[in-house]
Amino acid sequence: MRDGTILRANVYLPRDGGRRPVILCAHPYGKDAVPRRTRRGYRINPQFRILRQTGPVHISDQTGWEGPDPAYWVPSGYAVVNLDVRGAGRSDGVGSLFSDAEAEDIFDAIEWIAGQDWCDGGVGMLGVSYLAISQYKVAALRPPHLRAIAPWEGFTDAYRDFFYPGGVREVGFARLWTTVIRRVTRMSPDLGREVAARPDDDAWWRSLAPDLGRIEVPMLVCGSFSDANLHTRGSFRAFAETGSSVRHLYTHRSGKWATFYSDEAVAVQRAFLDAHLKGIPAELPRVRLEVRERADRIHEVREEAVWPPAGTPVLLHLHEDGRLRTDQPVTWGTATFGRRHAATFSWRFEEDAEITGDVAVRVWLSAASVGPASIFAGVSKWTDGRFVPFEGSYGFGRDLVTTGCRRVLLDAEPRAVALQLAPSATFFRAGDELRLHLSGRQLSPRNPLWGSFPALYRSSPRVTCTVHTGPGHESVLELPLVSR
Repeated sequence: MRDGTILRANVYLPRDGGRRPVILCAHPYGKDAVPRRTRRGYRINPQFRILRQTGPVHISDQTGWEGPDPAYWVPSGYAVVNLDVRGAGRSDGVGSLFSDAEAEDIFDAIEWIAGQDWCDGGVGMLGVSYLAISQYKVAALRPPHLRAIAPWEGFTDAYRDFFYPGGVREVGFARLWTTVIRRVTRMSPDLGREVAARPDDDAWWRSLAPDLGRIEVPMLVCGSFSDANLHTRGSFRAFAETGSSVRHLYTHRSGKWATFYSDEAVAVQRAFLDAHLKGIPAELPRVRLEVRERADRIHEVREEAVWPPAGTPVLLHLHEDGRLRTDQPVTWGTATFGRRHAATFSWRFEEDAEITGDVAVRVWLSAASVGPASIFAGVSKWTDGRFVPFEGSYGFGRDLVTTGCRRVLLDAEPRAVALQLAPSATFFRAGDELRLHLSGRQLSPRNPLWGSFPALYRSSPRVTCTVHTGPGHESVLELPLVSR
């Protein structure tokens, strides 16, 4: 590195010794954490076994955690570099996750790679989660030899996307992840302590976010509708706000790793990288849109020119009787919710409908006592009176259509509160029911056997919140209706 610190990587090269374009991934998980053969079979990363998988995951025993498989990419005409970031794995020094300094290290690694006799001068990046997150900041620094990036599900704002979405602290996976990082790496500052000490979106949090507008290299962004607790919002933000004129969005609502290593996704990744590292023309859609009817049923996969696709906003007004209707209430009404019970409002579709894009909730709220409250909102689908499940984060297979949360200061005086729910793409048939849920705690159970474990969001205090409807208190659910 520019300060003399040594970083270490595993480098996978073709047998013929020829010069190749390079696929780089950079992360704190240890380049040597690959599947190991034992007398009882292969020992793989425990997350593959602990978390429910939507399908088989096929990788070689040289595949680093959430990284590209060298056994596929090297025979496909690439070299692969799996890099330990500073302070992690076998690299020296003390690192700093999400930081400008880490991005500068990766910048130096890219330029070092480009100068090796096994590299043809072109470098691309590919990987999932942190291996996607690490791509944004370095791309914004514009390394001369970085030709393309493929961030496959990675958040772009640590505060808003993960640790404090809507200002509500995540105290489940966030604590687990920062604890593991503290134990297996050398990082400063201690990320877990900083998260606990910084509940507000301050300048320190802003310093961790990449300047997406400075990214100019071609991008293939994977936006998953099934990872709202972690990467969904940031992925769609990256596609929307990047400065790159050549960008593609691949959406899905299946398992993270089963999708990343699937034949279809790998073919798209290869076509994209071949185009920008080898000059092989490729016809890729601007947006690959996957619309689901339920967790195990895809309604349609189609190409779109923009995200979100053109649609018509539909306003459904909350009524005191628990119904959602297109007309406004003519009299005042209320409904209550808290930590132990939710307020639910229902709408039944009279004809087939596709709801694709960002769902918004705007409600008038008050509370019996003055103080901060965590408000959770979600939309669920019901067919013939039965809950319809969708794929969620961390292998949770009974997620809602979409969810969102926000921390607000409430008192006895009603105030307008807006909640932005995560992007989604869902098909409803005539007769299906849509339900809006408002609660003072997260809407899915955390039970490790059948709940949304390990996700956990800090609940509201034990206080009853009141939803106000009627003249002067327009409480609405806004749906992005796409005509097909």
